[in-house]
Amino acid sequence: MLKIEQIHKSFEQKDGSKLKVLEDINLEIKEGEFVSLLGPSGCGKSTMLNIIAGLEDSTSGQVLVEDEPVTEPDSQRGVVFQDSALFPWLTILDNVKFGLKDKELTSKEAEERTLKYIKKVHLTKFIDSYPHQLSGGMKQRVAIARALAMNPKILLMDEPFGALDEQTRMMLQYELQKIWLETKKTIIFVTHNIREAVHLSDRIIVFGTQPCKVKEIFEVKAARPRKTNNSYLLHLEDKILDVLKEEIEKVMKEEIGDEYNFEENPLPWDPDRDLGSNI
Repeated sequence: MLKIEQIHKSFEQKDGSKLKVLEDINLEIKEGEFVSLLGPSGCGKSTMLNIIAGLEDSTSGQVLVEDEPVTEPDSQRGVVFQDSALFPWLTILDNVKFGLKDKELTSKEAEERTLKYIKKVHLTKFIDSYPHQLSGGMKQRVAIARALAMNPKILLMDEPFGALDEQTRMMLQYELQKIWLETKKTIIFVTHNIREAVHLSDRIIVFGTQPCKVKEIFEVKAARPRKTNNSYLLHLEDKILDVLKEEIEKVMKEEIGDEYNFEENPLPWDPDRDLGSNI
């Protein structure tokens, strides 16, 4: 369904030099698949997602959706950002309905679809509320409902739970699993949280850094909904962390210097395996 072919991306620096961010990214994502892009903070995951969304151009290569090249944003690719990006002057009902203006729907059809997805994220009681009256987790649920109401073929999610507290994040991970099981949308999910990727994904694309390349791909063969104490999932987390040790060292040596060593300076235990926590 979605093909990423030989994507390269460089940014021009102030001195005129080129900073290579993405290098030779080649991936295929099937219809209905939940795929996470996982890697250290700043490795290029969000840049790759923006190219898939059509929000940013690649330096070379192409992204194809059903064999059609992506050249600009499209309603068939819904995006949920880390910031919910709601309109503060609109109610929750109107925020979710906003994206349906360009759809060929009657007023009644738009209202019914909006209420359907607000109900799906359990916010029916808050349809007349404004964003400033909601918690961070509730705002993200509105953003998810808005994206789903557009009925995109592909849902792109850029660290949507990254700024939330642990309890809210776990709750939304569970809700997202349920929504995916019900809708079977193709989801591409950016995260640097290993446990989050393992609990949500069918496949995990592990990115290296400087520049970003596909380092390894893991399949997650576990039934949903998934439990945190599943021994298979815990083992998979450790395997992914082992793969990422070298990439963490690269990032840390750039920040701290060549004296940094992952083995000599082990990360404090973090139950979320959040690449960036405690560093």
